[in-house]
Amino acid sequence: MIELPDSILNTVKSFSKLPGVGHKTALRQVMSMVKWSEEDLADFSSAVEQLKFVKKCDECGMYANESLCEICQTESRKEPATLCVVETISDLMAIENSKEYSGLYHVLGGVLNPLLGVGPDQLKLDRIAERVNKINIENVVLAINPSVEGDATCSYIKQLLKDVNVERIGFGVPIGGSLEFLDPLTISKALENRKRL
Repeated sequence: MIELPDSILNTVKSFSKLPGVGHKTALRQVMSMVKWSEEDLADFSSAVEQLKFVKKCDECGMYANESLCEICQTESRKEPATLCVVETISDLMAIENSKEYSGLYHVLGGVLNPLLGVGPDQLKLDRIAERVNKINIENVVLAINPSVEGDATCSYIKQLLKDVNVERIGFGVPIGGSLEFLDPLTISKALENRKRL
């Protein structure tokens, strides 16, 4: 078997830490990068190194350059008095990309899962109640994925916020989806979330 230089093997090992990237994919990526110019490699290396300076917003948990993210700094976002609670930063980005929501966010960083030791303290769920009171939130939208853990998390938050209107986003059949190919949970949620025409 051919022995590759340590610099290549170490880079492959680092790339393999990325979710969904196995050894073969990492090796393919690194072998492609070996052909890059010194300038391109230096730019790539510098960009990755800058990740250590990324902060999380003190209010919502989104990535930021400062103590507050761009969303939390925008005064007009506070006007709807609505807070959207999401599981991950990726979920926040997906909702933002839809351009259908203009309020504030709160990133949980996961869902309740006692089997994995994730309880209300780990998710800092009390922070949601603090924010709701601090900035006079009237509506909370729970945009948490449908699962046993997600449902439990939503129930916990609903109990935590008794004096606020709490809603959960609808789930169901995707646009262009065919019923015959959907799983039973998706169909069940679609039937639960039906509305009058």
